[in-house]
Amino acid sequence: MRIVVTGAQGQVGWELTRRAPLLGHEVLAWDVAELDISDAAAVERVLTGSGAQAVINAAAYTAVDRAEQEPERAFAVNCDGPAHLAATCARLQIPLLHISTDYVYDGAKSEPYVENDPTAPLGVYGASKLAGDEAVCRALSRHLILRVSWVFGRHGHNFVKTILRLAREREELRVVADQFGCPTYAGDIADTLLELAGRSAEIDAADAWGIYHYCGDPATTWHGLASAVVDMARASEPLPVRAVSPITTAEYPLPAARPINSVLDCAKLAARFAIRPRPWREGLGAVLAQTAEP
Repeated sequence: MRIVVTGAQGQVGWELTRRAPLLGHEVLAWDVAELDISDAAAVERVLTGSGAQAVINAAAYTAVDRAEQEPERAFAVNCDGPAHLAATCARLQIPLLHISTDYVYDGAKSEPYVENDPTAPLGVYGASKLAGDEAVCRALSRHLILRVSWVFGRHGHNFVKTILRLAREREELRVVADQFGCPTYAGDIADTLLELAGRSAEIDAADAWGIYHYCGDPATTWHGLASAVVDMARASEPLPVRAVSPITTAEYPLPAARPINSVLDCAKLAARFAIRPRPWREGLGAVLAQTAEP
């Protein structure tokens, strides 16, 4: 297929541009410098001339705390951008695969979230992403919205790379231990999106477009993930850090509230497409192998 990828320098976009050719796809990839998806005219112009058979939107405003001070920009990228992409895809009669987030939920549920659970974002970031999901659903029937959580990867900024950097600098790390979620390797998200894009005809036949969850397995806390980073990294390099200490959310206040429970149920994706979560430790091992100090 010829696939357009937006947000090419983001964590998932970077993986998409490298993995798609290995599967025989032709990729046309743009980051914000080449294509600002909040610009409707630019989206129309670029997609119309692309000859694309599918679009994967990996572009997003992901600065969760900064979004509280920049709501207009967050909504422009996370809501208006997907709306423009969906409208143009509808006119061109091609599918749109769009990445969303666990932050559309408020975290009050005690069980893993399923796709038809009520949404109630706690902050601007989650609200802007939810608005984008809704805009896509209104504009285009042939859409797949993949809600993911706690993304980490080899490229870009993320929690795993931050913890690794701090573990090389400090003797103690204090990490929140009362928020639960599912770390998800960006490479696994990219693989899932590319498989779904390649099965567009099957999805048409099964009327299986819609919203799906995808995340790593099993659930853990930020403290649990940080501890795993330190333990796995220590196997290949000496680290000065001696302790990864658990703290509460209240002890680490941030501008934007986070959901206490971000765990996603991925059974719908498994039932429809036989795509199941991969253990996040496998992805973590791949990232740490790439970032290990010589």
